[in-house]
Amino acid sequence: MAGKRDLGEPLAGKSTLNRLELTPAGSPAAERYNKIAYSPEAIDELLVTLFLESHRKAPRSIVLDLDATDTPLHGKQEARFFHGYYNHYCYLPLYIFCGEFLLCARLRSSNIDAASGSVEELQRMVQQIRVAWPQVRILVRGDSGFCREELMAWCEGAGVDYLLGLAKNDRLKGEIKLQMAQAQALYQQSGKPARIFHEFHYQTRSSWKQVRRVVAKAEYLEKGENPRFLVTSLAAQPWPAQPLYEEHYCARGEMENRIKEQLSLFSDRTSTAYLRSNQLRLYFSSMAYVLMQMFRRLGLQGTELATAQCATIRLKLFKIGALIRITVRKVWIALSSGCPYAGLFCRIHAQLAALPLRC
Repeated sequence: MAGKRDLGEPLAGKSTLNRLELTPAGSPAAERYNKIAYSPEAIDELLVTLFLESHRKAPRSIVLDLDATDTPLHGKQEARFFHGYYNHYCYLPLYIFCGEFLLCARLRSSNIDAASGSVEELQRMVQQIRVAWPQVRILVRGDSGFCREELMAWCEGAGVDYLLGLAKNDRLKGEIKLQMAQAQALYQQSGKPARIFHEFHYQTRSSWKQVRRVVAKAEYLEKGENPRFLVTSLAAQPWPAQPLYEEHYCARGEMENRIKEQLSLFSDRTSTAYLRSNQLRLYFSSMAYVLMQMFRRLGLQGTELATAQCATIRLKLFKIGALIRITVRKVWIALSSGCPYAGLFCRIHAQLAALPLRC
């Protein structure tokens, strides 16, 4: 919540925001055209700080979900490249979430590996988290696009666990040949999809520097074999193969909903000429999401919109028709008495008004 010191402060207009976008990085304060600048490092730190401050006490463990997505481009923006997987010109932003909390939104060109820069982001993030929560256990989770030796080696050296998808190959499929045959037999008997889990220790021939635990899902469907693999630093004792895959790894799919919420808040409005100014626009979208997530967590708890997505909240609570009259002394805003969510609106307003202001 905003503190009293923020009340009554002027807001930036479109021209000010435009100067903020176009001021070059490192421009001297005395520069004629240096009107306003921003610090990306301070914004990155703020995202993590807001996450830390939202907890009354340190959790025992947290999961940092990593994912990359495409932001289509329709102009000649800086760092614009064609991406074969998405089949269009795009940026490839990196997102890091902890549950519903956004911790990182880094805009990147698309001519890079999906995991590029993830270690650097995790380093600064984990360092800041551990200053506040020295004993918290941290797990990094991502799909096979993040299964890289650099990331796994850093996690092992930093005392951070990881749970990552592992791209299948002939050697891996050979390890579960027996389990796949068993799954096929079960499918033929029941006519329903069958899966058998297995685990083993594995090391690539050249890229991995050590042997690691791999969990495999030998699944047989109507269309045929559907093997899947994970690599993890988690021990088998608390996390056997099946719950590790079905309960722990598959939960990362919820992050897809968070990225969709970013899109509903215009994270794809990257139409300026430069990567730096488009990163600023992504920051604006990210901060909009942070405010919406805070609003949902504090203002909507106990209501029918407690788990609603940002687009639904905007549609039902923010997009309300009103009659505005401006006189010499006042601006009159008259809301319709026939609003279908009037009761819910009043309840949420009361909950927000009861929250203490933080100075």
